[in-house]
Amino acid sequence: MALIVQKYGGTSVGSVERIKHVAERVAKFKMLGHQVVVVLSAMSGETNRLIKLAHDVQSNPDSRELDVLISTGEQVTIALLAMALKDLGLKAKSYTGSQVRILTDNAFNKARILNIDEQHLRADLDSGHVIVVAGFQGVDEHGNITTLGRGGSDTTGVALAAALKADECQIYTDVDGVYTTDPRIVPEARRLKTITFEEMLEMASLGSKVLQIRSVEFAGKYKVKLRVLSSFQDEGEGTLITFEEDDNMEQAIISGIAFNRDEAKITVLGVPDTPGIAYQILGPVADSNIDVDMIIQNVGANNTTDFTFTVHRNDYARTLQMLREMQPKIGAREVTGDDKIAKVSIVGVGMRSHVGIASNMFKTLADDSINIQMISTSEIKISVVIDEKYLELAVRVLHKAFNLEKAA
Repeated sequence: MALIVQKYGGTSVGSVERIKHVAERVAKFKMLGHQVVVVLSAMSGETNRLIKLAHDVQSNPDSRELDVLISTGEQVTIALLAMALKDLGLKAKSYTGSQVRILTDNAFNKARILNIDEQHLRADLDSGHVIVVAGFQGVDEHGNITTLGRGGSDTTGVALAAALKADECQIYTDVDGVYTTDPRIVPEARRLKTITFEEMLEMASLGSKVLQIRSVEFAGKYKVKLRVLSSFQDEGEGTLITFEEDDNMEQAIISGIAFNRDEAKITVLGVPDTPGIAYQILGPVADSNIDVDMIIQNVGANNTTDFTFTVHRNDYARTLQMLREMQPKIGAREVTGDDKIAKVSIVGVGMRSHVGIASNMFKTLADDSINIQMISTSEIKISVVIDEKYLELAVRVLHKAFNLEKAA
């Protein structure tokens, strides 16, 4: 008998029929003798609907009241699933985040989990109940309802698995696992049987939308085994996210190719090459709560330097305007930008023990006349910025160059 935490996303519980299907799946695990905790998102589209309602009432919705409002989406799905489970003859009980007492900080709309009181859950599990918990939400020390930010239900599932010391946390989505890249771009993309936490963390941070990055960080920290499965397929082993030292890990050099279309590039030309210039440029950017991704600094002529960095495309116009206003103060010759770029990354723990990966990547892109504008590396990742119009071509040729196609 195992203790399993299952998390189902919005598309998995998007209708009464799908909720009943989830109940039947949970019942199969229960009949096998397992203890099951189910974490649910709101129905697909419901959180957006609630946020729109808030903006219809108040142009800049109060953060506390917004959390009270949007947390109701999960309350609907947990009650409905508990009813469906009872209709199948199972004992079931639903819990909101505050009823479990998932204690968070008081950062409304983006709270972080501090502690989980799992004692009530353990008692109900021992008495044979299936526990159904609202994802995405918690409560602060003053009893205020908080939400964990977009994708927070994944984090709830992993956090509960850690608190309960579950044997496995299963994340059910609309895909049947983690693929070498997006199958919509590369039909030959292959589902990975296993992937390390390190690789999954890089993939999530670089644009892969399969798992929310905070949930992967949480799982890695507390050594919770994660499995990504499809809620629309009754069979399949999905992808197990685990540790590099596990004996059954696939020994591929490159595990996957991630990409991100949401990047924009800012270049500050001809600033004085003096100590502190990077801070003068990036300090105000950080103070404006704008995240910077890749950074390149080149020494130019006449003791000047050129400084290039990337930001999210949503922050492009604001960042460009800010730096153009700062141009006289920092002594820049010119500030330019480009919001038609994309980032492509290869990821794999095998890079640690193999040489020539970067040169193979760069040659592959050069052979198809794809110009590299920026490069960033880590132990298990190489990222390049290219013109957005070449993104899909780059992903396809790199996928082929590193032999990531489906096995024959």
